[in-house]
Amino acid sequence: MKGLYYIGFDVHKKTIAYCAKDETGRVVERGTIAANRAGLGGWAESVGMPWTGAMEATLFTGWIYDFLKPYAVELKVAHPAMLKAISASKKKNDRDDAEKIADLLRCDLLPECYMASQEIRELRRILRYRNLMVREAIKMKNKTAGLLMEVGAEYNKKSLHRKKYFAALLETIEDVPGSVIDMLRLNRNSLEMFEQIQKKLVKQIREHEEIKERVERLMTIGGIGEITALTWVLEIGDPCRFSNNRQAISYCGLCSAQRESAGKEKRGPLSKQRNKHLQTVLIEAAKLAPRRNAELAEVYIRELARGNHNRATLAVARKLVAYLLAVDKRLTGFMPRDQFLAA
Repeated sequence: MKGLYYIGFDVHKKTIAYCAKDETGRVVERGTIAANRAGLGGWAESVGMPWTGAMEATLFTGWIYDFLKPYAVELKVAHPAMLKAISASKKKNDRDDAEKIADLLRCDLLPECYMASQEIRELRRILRYRNLMVREAIKMKNKTAGLLMEVGAEYNKKSLHRKKYFAALLETIEDVPGSVIDMLRLNRNSLEMFEQIQKKLVKQIREHEEIKERVERLMTIGGIGEITALTWVLEIGDPCRFSNNRQAISYCGLCSAQRESAGKEKRGPLSKQRNKHLQTVLIEAAKLAPRRNAELAEVYIRELARGNHNRATLAVARKLVAYLLAVDKRLTGFMPRDQFLAA
């Protein structure tokens, strides 16, 4: 497009290298910007021509993308793995990386990745932090039981983490060092704090009407609970970006890496290029889903006869992805197979 600059950004924690080119590929300007809002704002206001930009997806990309988007005609985010495959070179530095991104953008060869809306990314951040709180709470529960076992104290496993029982236990246990009592109290206080925080975070997400409607539809699938549905909605974003089940399954990390050469195909372990948050939640859901969903139970039994429990669980997780994607795209509740055929 004439009269348009193509700008590539190489984003880092403290600095952002950039390279601006015109439609002919001539370098118009290059330099380094401080990776803060003041530096970016000053640079963006100084650009004298309309521009379109691109940057690689990193930990720092989100806020930079949101800040620069109002200044740009168009702003894109490149897929890091595919970008490395295209622009691999023996010579690598920030200056050259920014120029390569600008060239890929100018030639319309940039491997663009999906960028969720700012609101979805904010809610996703909240949910991920909630999941972190849950993991920390589990660690605290396990540590509490471990401390009691170390000193030979007797306790009721089912009631250990109840507030009244725990308080009474600390008053009655004998021959326990004072340091252990202090650590047990600290563990209990931390556990209560984690539980309060995670409840507030989930409540904040539930207040979003559009997400609430999607979650309720997804929960019509037997074996899908609220947290699994929330994770799907916030991690997937727009379900229409997946044209088929295979793409969604690959994104969730539920298929193995493929290596094919000379007509021979070799499958390795599960691919590391995946959304690890979705992968974890879906595999955990797949372990329980066959108990609540007859169709998933059939899948589990069939795959178990051909392999082992892990293979059967993965098959159920892949079927869950197919169900979730179908319900999310059609905007209708889940209909079991016999009801669907009867309809």
